[in-house]
Amino acid sequence: MKEPGNRSLMGFDFGTRSIGVATGQEITGTASPLTSLKANDGIPDWAQIEKILKEWQPDLLIVGLPLNMDGTEQEMTQRARKFGQRLHGRFGFQVEFKDERLTTTDAKARLFEHGGYRALGKSRVDAVSAQLILESWMESHYG
Repeated sequence: MKEPGNRSLMGFDFGTRSIGVATGQEITGTASPLTSLKANDGIPDWAQIEKILKEWQPDLLIVGLPLNMDGTEQEMTQRARKFGQRLHGRFGFQVEFKDERLTTTDAKARLFEHGGYRALGKSRVDAVSAQLILESWMESHYG
C-alpha cells in the first residue's frame, strides 16, 4: 500500500441508472472523468467494474454519499454505502465515502461552460460528478 499523499484514487458517483467513474492522483491533486457505467436499479455490471479496477489499479476508492441539504441521510445514501461496501467485499479495496451534495449541479455548470447544452449528456455529467467527488475529497484531506 502506498503512503497517503502518493496514492492513485478512483471515485464513484453512485446512481440507480448510472454510476460515474473518475480517476485521480493525490500527488498532483487532480482528477479526470473516466466513464459512466449503466446500472439496473443501482446494480452495476460487476464484471465491468472489475475490469476497470484491474486496468487502473487504484490504491483507494472514494464513493460519493448523496445527503440531504441539511446533512441527513436518505434512501440513496444507504444505497451508496451498500455499493461501497460491496466494492470492498468483492474486490478488497479500501473504500472511503465523501459528502457529494451539489456535485451534479457543479458538474452540469462545469460542462456547460466548456460546451454548452451539447456537453450535458447524462454519462458525461455522471463522470464529471465522480471527478468532483474526488477533487473535494482531496481538498478536504490536503487543502
